[in-house]
Amino acid sequence: MNAQLEAPSHALAWRLAGPIILANLSVPLLGAVDTAVMGHLPNPAYLGGVAVGSVVFSFIYWGFGFLRMGTTGLVAQAYGAGDNAEVRSTLLRGLMIAAGFGVVLWILQIPIIALARNFFDASPEVEGFAHDYFRIRIWSAPATLANYCLVGWFIGMRNTRAALVLQLWMNGLNIVLSLSFVVGMGWGVPGVAAATAIAEYAAVAMALILWRRAANAPITFNGILDPAKLRRLFGLNFDIFVRTLCLITAFALFTRQGATAGDAMLAANAILMQLQHFLSYGLDGFAHAAEAMIGGAAGARDREALRRAVRITGQWAVIVAVGYSIIYAAAGPIIVGWLTDIAEVRDLAGEFLIWLAISPLVSVWSFMLDGIFIGATRTRDMRNAMIVSFGVFLIALLSLQPEFGNHGLWAALMIFMVARAATLACLYPSIARGLRSPL
Repeated sequence: MNAQLEAPSHALAWRLAGPIILANLSVPLLGAVDTAVMGHLPNPAYLGGVAVGSVVFSFIYWGFGFLRMGTTGLVAQAYGAGDNAEVRSTLLRGLMIAAGFGVVLWILQIPIIALARNFFDASPEVEGFAHDYFRIRIWSAPATLANYCLVGWFIGMRNTRAALVLQLWMNGLNIVLSLSFVVGMGWGVPGVAAATAIAEYAAVAMALILWRRAANAPITFNGILDPAKLRRLFGLNFDIFVRTLCLITAFALFTRQGATAGDAMLAANAILMQLQHFLSYGLDGFAHAAEAMIGGAAGARDREALRRAVRITGQWAVIVAVGYSIIYAAAGPIIVGWLTDIAEVRDLAGEFLIWLAISPLVSVWSFMLDGIFIGATRTRDMRNAMIVSFGVFLIALLSLQPEFGNHGLWAALMIFMVARAATLACLYPSIARGLRSPL
């Protein structure tokens, strides 16, 4: 057991979650700025094109979310066990995998955009803008995947302040460049994509500097290619990949089905999804805190520490979720007005704001359980639970949207969140049973 490992507490939860919440909130803030910039152009197709292009990259990059989640769980457990060599080796393995996948995405960019065009039933104008966005941003793929590993390492090491510095640097630069390229230079959709690509490479440089200082040890490659460690890493990553693929497919289907109702509805759902992103990144702060604390408890084989980490992070997540719900119910129309001045889009978004007031209270449970299972590296359970939940979502989508339109679409999404929480909750008791309290 790592003698320096701090026991779970309310203070530790906030020290871990606070920087992550601030860092994560800068991500949807960036999306909100991009949405606002496009939303104030005269044609809703600009906003729709960025929305579709962003979903394509969400599908691609979130599919590689295992690089962040797998790194966090393994590093947290190695840190809990006091294995400093494995702490460093885990990151280097992840960066090797990230570089390889980044090159593969470069090679496959033409078939990827062709598949995306066939998937989304959007207007030719929206498809054209989405293609402009994709052909520029794809060149930042290696940087994006490397950042996943680096952020995961910082969270696993309980150094969430470094993750905050990194995210603020990347997203702050992205916002400045986006405003400069689009508003100042009139580049439109390509300007938004170029700003993101440049900021992602700048973030890698900053992240490596922060990591080198935090590691405080020579970089060695001993043990990085250990066959047993690589098998475990690939096994965890495959499970998380399948889980994430189901999740992103669900959100892509949501966007696609909304697009069938026209460009204005697509744009309205894009506005509302920005509010969902604000919610998800905020709640993820305590989920990430749970990952770090539970991973440390699992590495130290401390059952009581695990239970206390679950209880503390869960309590604060629920409080934050209630706050989100109140804000969306009271100020939702005002926020929508900030994001677009297109009357048709604003009116449509206002009609469906009720779902954003409900979402925090429904979504909080799945976010927290994800954090628990990632920290415990119970990725096979996560994979199986998500497959079941995705099936439930498809049934709800096919049943509700034809009858209730866009309200049915949002209801299906809420049912999906409930299914994710319920399936993981059924498997949670086995996590604590798998540990023994220290002597």
